[in-house]
Amino acid sequence: MFKGSIVAIITPMTEKGKICCNSLKKLVQYHIHNHTTAIVSVGTTGESATLNQKEHHYTILSTVEFADGKIPIIAGTGANSTYEAITLTKKLENSGICGCLSVVPYYNKPTQNGLYQHFKAISENTDIPQILYNVPSRTGCDMLPDTVVKLSKFNNIIGIKEATGDLTRIHKIKNHVKKNFLIISGDDITALDFMQLGGDGVISVTANIAAQEMSKMCFLALKNDFISARIINQKLMPIHQALFLDPNPIPIKWAAWKLKMIQHNTLRLPLTPLSKNTQIILQKALKQADIIP
Repeated sequence: MFKGSIVAIITPMTEKGKICCNSLKKLVQYHIHNHTTAIVSVGTTGESATLNQKEHHYTILSTVEFADGKIPIIAGTGANSTYEAITLTKKLENSGICGCLSVVPYYNKPTQNGLYQHFKAISENTDIPQILYNVPSRTGCDMLPDTVVKLSKFNNIIGIKEATGDLTRIHKIKNHVKKNFLIISGDDITALDFMQLGGDGVISVTANIAAQEMSKMCFLALKNDFISARIINQKLMPIHQALFLDPNPIPIKWAAWKLKMIQHNTLRLPLTPLSKNTQIILQKALKQADIIP
């Protein structure tokens, strides 16, 4: 269920900054049509940090409704407060989600034992499958492989989104966890190499605007056809790179708006519009990948 191309979906907003359900429904249908494996709703790419709890919950439930059982929905439920992460998770029980993505607590910089206790507490308070999310460039805290291995012993901790870009992490984790524990890339640039070394897929930003291409690339990689997969990946590489020239999700929201996938290019402060220079680079990348003529 959670292998291949999983999209970290953006949260479209109206001009006044409210959740835009029309655009969200359109995005969900786009991913169903283009064979995305699953959708992460209100992850960090979905601007979870600037949505209040009511909006957070509403957006996830709306995504589930629009999916109508045709694509699995993974809810972003991470927080730097253990209590808040548990509350977000428990509120979504019996909601129709298939799992939760829970980010390493940001700003607090907990010890490895603190990280273990945080995710242990979440696991013990829900039956919903949990995917850990390690992204030290954004959280300021790196969950080390030994901690991941310890957490993999919990039955409902089913995998990790590893976004360090460090390909050596795959074997350090994979060699010590149960066979069905998922190791998923969180870095589009290195995702194909990650899969070639034994990873199960990618939770992708690029898939927001190139769902078909990402889906096909991951399908080929899972079939061990890395020659064909790499042809697609090389074509997408300028997009992978351009989407992170400004902080995510600023570039991907601009690109989705430029492609008329969402009605408005609305971000919430402290996020600000895409710089003019990056607009030029990203537009060129979209042309190189044949996303726009």
